Parts: sequence; structure tokens; C-alpha cells
Amino acid sequence: MKLGVFTVLFSDKPLAQALDYIAGLGLDSVEIGAGNYPGNAHCPLDELIASQKKADTWKKQITDRGLVLEALSCHGNALHPDKTFARTSHDVHRKTIKLARMLKVPTVVEFSGCPGGSAADKTPNWATCAWPPDYQAVLNYQWNDVAIPYWKREAKFAADNGVRIAFEAHPGFIVYNPETLLRLREACGPALGCNFDPSHFFWQGIDPIAAVKALQGCIYHVHAKDTLVDRQNAAVNGVLDTKGYDDLPKRSWTFRAVGFGHDADFWTDFVSTLRIGGYDGVLSIEHEDPLMTSKEGFEKAVAFLKPLIMREGLAKMFWA
Repeated sequence: MKLGVFTVLFSDKPLAQALDYIAGLGLDSVEIGAGNYPGNAHCPLDELIASQKKADTWKKQITDRGLVLEALSCHGNALHPDKTFARTSHDVHRKTIKLARMLKVPTVVEFSGCPGGSAADKTPNWATCAWPPDYQAVLNYQWNDVAIPYWKREAKFAADNGVRIAFEAHPGFIVYNPETLLRLREACGPALGCNFDPSHFFWQGIDPIAAVKALQGCIYHVHAKDTLVDRQNAAVNGVLDTKGYDDLPKRSWTFRAVGFGHDADFWTDFVSTLRIGGYDGVLSIEHEDPLMTSKEGFEKAVAFLKPLIMREGLAKMFWA
């Protein structure tokens, strides 16, 4: 298993400077944003897909420092009812898959997207309950008329390019938990899998350990990010919280650096359960902790996770 980082938290630094810092802390790999919501501060996407030589030279910055380019990320919303927004997300998604093929990067990390509630809508509509019956009509339209047809085509495009798509299950999009991820995968094929981010599961009340078991065989990438649920606020108002991320005293939950939402007992169990289920890839640190700078949150996460990573291959059980 490897320890890596999603470099978007260093978007204010040139790539070479960020890579020197990351390698200096003894990490193994990087995940780099290619556009859409993560931005492309470190990845000039159009320039790279236009030239194999430029793409190879760009990647060499990473490999020369002993790092692996584990994944490219282009989280967007290609199902958005605003056709201009959807087209931009789609174009970046396709270009990112092409670049992944050129660079021999196996995984592209994305969001599943969220359509409107009908063909007439102008904004996304995330249905969170089964009644009134309008919502069943919304879900039927979103899944059967929009999401499944689109991702069937894109799963084939990815597979034809030798690339896997790893969906980050995230509320606000049609894939937000194991059930919805498995539903889309079953409809569209194994080119679609999971970027497992426990932080989005914690606040929904999902046990990430149980979720890892449910998703065995289709976890293609993992984000290391934590969440702290404020039990008092959640007890009063629940966890569907639309207050700004900076309203910390009133929010029901807050993203935290690894170790500041859940202790080593959880993270040890998490890493072990991933390995039992056949995942032996990267834990890619993502920083969205409002109480720490990117530098402090990242370095604390590195120090916390390093002792938990099992780097050697599975041992032969000489005692059994």
C-alpha cells in the first residue's frame, strides 16, 4: 500500500516546488487535478494532450522524484441541466481520459454528476426522499433518461482507452453512497468503480468499514480525509446541513485532517479492511480542514498515516 496526496491543496505553488516538498516528506505518489472543480493548476491539459513529448516531459517531473502518478482527477458535473456547464465538464472528462491513456495512468477520479429534476430544469436537483411522489418521477428521469445512458457511453470510452473511472460518492450527486455507486456500475459496467472517501460517509451515518466490504472488488482509488460530527448540533438538526463550511459553531459536521475526526483505531481497521478486500493501492491525502493551513493539516495527516501503511506484500502464514 502507498501513501500519496491530492496536489490540489498546493495549487498556489508551481508543480516542481510542490513535488519537491511532497517527495521530501517521503510520500510515494500523487494525484493531480486536470480541471473542472479541482482546477488544473498543475496540469496544462490542452497543452499536454496535444503533444506526447510534452506529456512525457511533464510526467518525468514526477517520476524523477521517485513518485508515481497514481490518478488524474476532473470532478465535474457532465449531467448538469445547463448545457454549457455540462459540455465543459464533459470535454474536460474526455480530455483527461485521453491524457491518462497517453501517460499510462490507470485511474481518473470524477463525480457522477446530478441532472435537473426534468428536461425543463435549469439547475441540478438532488432528491433526498421518496415522497411526495414527485421525487420518484425525478429519480426515474435522472437515472433512466440521463445518467445511465450517459455513463454507459463514457464507460465504453474509458475502457477503450484502457482507463478506469473512480467515482467519488458525494451528496449532491446521484452517486452518494455504496448502493447508488453499485447501481450505476451494474448498469454501465466495470470500467466504473469507486474512489472511496470516508469523509463523505461519516456524516451521512454510513460506517466506512461496512461500506468497504460492500464495495469489495470495485474500489479503484482511496482518499484519506476525515470528518468530525458535532453530536450536539446533529442531535438537534440532523446532518443534512446547508450552512456555510465556515460556520463551525453551528454546523453539524466539519471536514478534518486525518486523525482529528477519528482515532488510530478506526484508521487501522480501515486500512486493514481495504487490504482484506483486495485493495493494495494508494491512500491519497486530501485536505479540507478549516481549522488548519494546508501545510499543517497535510503534515499531520502524513505523520498520522505513515505508521499505519502496510508496505510489504502479504506474508506467508508460516504458523497455519
